[in-house]
Amino acid sequence: MSVITPAVSPLKRLRALTGPRRILTHTLLIGVALVMLYPLLWMLSSSVKPDTEIFTHPGLIPNKLHTQNYSEGWNGSGNSFSLYITNSLIVTIGAVIGNVVSCSLAAYAFARFEFRGKKIWFGLMLGTLMLPMQATLIPQYTLFYNLTWINTFLPLIVPKFLAVDAFFIFLMVQFIRSIPRELDQAAMMDGANPFQIYWKIILPLMRPALVTTTIFTFIWTYDDFFSQLVYLQQNDRFTVPLGLTLFLDKTSGSSYGAMFAMSTLALLPTLICFLIFQKRLVEGLATSGMKG
Repeated sequence: MSVITPAVSPLKRLRALTGPRRILTHTLLIGVALVMLYPLLWMLSSSVKPDTEIFTHPGLIPNKLHTQNYSEGWNGSGNSFSLYITNSLIVTIGAVIGNVVSCSLAAYAFARFEFRGKKIWFGLMLGTLMLPMQATLIPQYTLFYNLTWINTFLPLIVPKFLAVDAFFIFLMVQFIRSIPRELDQAAMMDGANPFQIYWKIILPLMRPALVTTTIFTFIWTYDDFFSQLVYLQQNDRFTVPLGLTLFLDKTSGSSYGAMFAMSTLALLPTLICFLIFQKRLVEGLATSGMKG
């Protein structure tokens, strides 16, 4: 007769280590953490160094604090850096709202409704995950150009309201499938229509998946450089990734200190978002793979 032993978490296994083995394990983990954090620490250190010292003294401790990089960077690109942060937040918040609304509706339809060609459409939707962005760039640019949307935020926001991110649709489909259908049937017996079931039952129960979609959409959109470079042309429409490029000039001197200072400030929104919702993010990824 086989005996089933309960699974032991990695944290408990680490705590169970004793003596030299535990010291070696902790030393290895600390070393890996320092390697991963070194680029971030170097950028933070460079943000308070003079330009002449950034590359000549690559250590983490500056010889002299040059905090003027922050004031120079905030107003040193022709516009206040707050303009680029505002533009990024407009695009990011619009993309988050669009993804949460459209992807949840599409996932609800795939998970709960039966319609002709459902498996085919679901397969085609998943197939878009393997389609490189460069393959659709020119047709999309032509479409937005004919709509006179170039140099506006519309090409970066409007598609999100059309459920174009198959990853989030699949994530939500898996989560909705774990919700018992008996809840839908009970609501239908009480006279609820499909939209009421979605709004009052499905949507509140799939909160972990919605939080996961919100976090990933926020981070990916806020850090996106390529799409914003393609569709935004004027400086007053630039977002944070494009605003940082204004500190680099091949024909004249580049202001590296100011660029690193603004890069440090630009990290704060995504870092705060991740720290606040880290628990929800892990919960959403863990529960979305279950199927009841």
